[in-house]
Amino acid sequence: MEKMKALFKTAGTKQGTYSVAVTAVVIAIVVVVNLVAGQIPESYRNLDVSSTNIYDISDISKELLQSLDKDVKMTVLSVKEEADDRIKTFLSKYAALSDKISVEWIDPVLHPSALTEYGVDENTIVVECEDTGKTTNIAFSDIIVTDMYSYYYTGSASESEFDGEGQLTGAVGYVTNDTNQVIYTTTGHGEADISSTISDLMDKNNYTRTELNLLMNPEIPADCDLLLMYAPATDLTEDEKEAVENYLAEGGKVMLVLGDTTSEELPNITAVMKTYGMEMTDGYIADPQRCYQGNAYYIFPELSLSGDMADGISSQMVLLINTHGLTLEDPERETISVVPFMQTSDEAYAVTEENQEQGSYVLGAVATEEVSTEEDAEDSDNDTEDSDETTDTEKKESRLTVISAASMIDAQITDTLTQLDNTTLFINAVTENFEGVKNLSIEPKSLTVEYNTIQYGGWFSLLVIFGIPLAVLVSGFIVWFRRRKA
Repeated sequence: MEKMKALFKTAGTKQGTYSVAVTAVVIAIVVVVNLVAGQIPESYRNLDVSSTNIYDISDISKELLQSLDKDVKMTVLSVKEEADDRIKTFLSKYAALSDKISVEWIDPVLHPSALTEYGVDENTIVVECEDTGKTTNIAFSDIIVTDMYSYYYTGSASESEFDGEGQLTGAVGYVTNDTNQVIYTTTGHGEADISSTISDLMDKNNYTRTELNLLMNPEIPADCDLLLMYAPATDLTEDEKEAVENYLAEGGKVMLVLGDTTSEELPNITAVMKTYGMEMTDGYIADPQRCYQGNAYYIFPELSLSGDMADGISSQMVLLINTHGLTLEDPERETISVVPFMQTSDEAYAVTEENQEQGSYVLGAVATEEVSTEEDAEDSDNDTEDSDETTDTEKKESRLTVISAASMIDAQITDTLTQLDNTTLFINAVTENFEGVKNLSIEPKSLTVEYNTIQYGGWFSLLVIFGIPLAVLVSGFIVWFRRRKA
């Protein structure tokens, strides 16, 4: 017994006991920390370490979620344990931004009738708002987009984009909005096709797009919120021109994107523009002061944006190729005001085969006019058969938006130079025509692997790659050599 007591009094035993106690304390701390961390909501536990920040949520979505006044329910029909972690993480982060959003997971394996009830396939998010009665669906394949083209070249499909924010924000905006905006796009004049990128962004804003052939019916429907003419190759007829002018006179909204044509080929369209203080110049615009890699016809316009037109504009860079120019003249009516939002520098040129005229040229402008429309109404008297006709006057704002280059939303630019603001500015210009509507279109984030490459070596790169490591090795050798001699 005495030997046992002596054994516990040795220095080794004391150190061992201390080590065991410290280890027990550390283990207890780790357990407590894990228990506390487990109580933290999932949206705060998950950190975004992806190269393209796929879990980042923009201010556009945050403003929408913070201003929600209707409850939105998201029902996820998928086996949660088997669902993609990226979708689960983003959904939890997104829903945490508003107490108006609730998320419920339903296992379609355990509850197969749910798929029939909602009329959807497995791995689908059903977004619904009871107040408006609207419902829409988001498939997982719309969030994690697969590049099927790579299958034909490599034999395997690869993930290309993550569109969680764009799909969810568009869905929430749709189900909580009581009204939808209708855009009529003209046909019959050789108009160019709108790229799928722009079409997708319009769909996210829940714009209803319908084609309109004014040659067949030279009347603009009453439910038209915006008449869009995209790169017409031929001119309006006199009847079409009159229909457009009457539509504007009644407070309509028209957006004209000019294509590869001249004012001489579009006299009626030019006449409408001239009424609102805009006149097309001859030739193409070159701007040596604001151009892309020395090509004067690839122009970065100076932007003058305010209000909703400036929402989401980050780089302040928009690229236009082979654009015509506009000059602002006095409108035909004093009630019309014209404001440019894109223009060249003072060192630009309007270039034709005969000459070059230097000056500053407008590449995008908006003309507005407050108009009064009259509507007849009848006030009936229940006691008599007579009725008095009264006239109600309503004030509206007509709006003509002109962009001088269809290349602004050309897929070769928007899909290649994604860091530019071409698509954002165009959708902002569309959204500006709708009162009380915000641009909710958010572009997907890339999932392609990013490699660190050095395009231009130079002395700085040589210093970083070779100089600094060599200096560390030499200094380390000197320290080692001195200590060895000592």
